[in-house]
This record gives sequence, structure tokens and C-alpha cells, in this order.
Amino acid sequence: MHRTLTDLARCLHGDEHGSTPACELDWEHQEFLFIERLTFAGAEEILTMLRTLSPQLTDGRLPVRARNLAYRLLVLQRLDDPALMREAADSLSPHGPDWDDIAEDLKRRADALDPR
Repeated sequence: MHRTLTDLARCLHGDEHGSTPACELDWEHQEFLFIERLTFAGAEEILTMLRTLSPQLTDGRLPVRARNLAYRLLVLQRLDDPALMREAADSLSPHGPDWDDIAEDLKRRADALDPR
């Protein structure tokens, strides 16, 4: 088993920011296993994965669907973190108008918690 969510994501999706480790756990390289592990991961483990594999928010090889789910799970775990809400909104914005309303709602919620 991969030791961390980051290790599993790196093996499954690759990593343009660091070397992809040699791995003999091909049976574990299935999207549903990654999604299952992501679903039950804690906030710190999810943040580590996102910041390691996509340090510039929209780069990296982590699929948009996985990044969106990761931010959704983070926001649900940290309902009072305006910086994280803004980061999640910024992550949604470059991917078309489908999620613009959600991104704007996240920004409004963040501003209500911390107007800066």
C-alpha cells in the first residue's frame, strides 16, 4: 500500500514537479482506490497532496475532478478557514463557467468570515 495520499496520487497521475517513484503496486493504481482514500483523508494529508503535486494551484497532472473533490473535502473539514475557501475558489475559476457560481459563493463566504 502507498504510504501517503500524495504517493498514491503521484503513482496514479504522475508528477511533473518531481520524480515519479518506481512502484510495484500496479493493482493499487485505480482511480476508485484513489478517490476512496481521498474521501477519508484528513485535511493536512489533502493539503500536502495538493501543494506537492500542484504547487501553483492549476498546474500539475492531478485531474481537475480530483482537485475539485479535494478542495470540496477540505472546505467541509475547515468551514471557518477563509484563506482555504479563497484558494478553493481560485482553483475553480480557470476551468470554465460551470463552476463560477460556486467560486463566487466561496469568495462571499470567505469575505463574511474575514473581510481582509
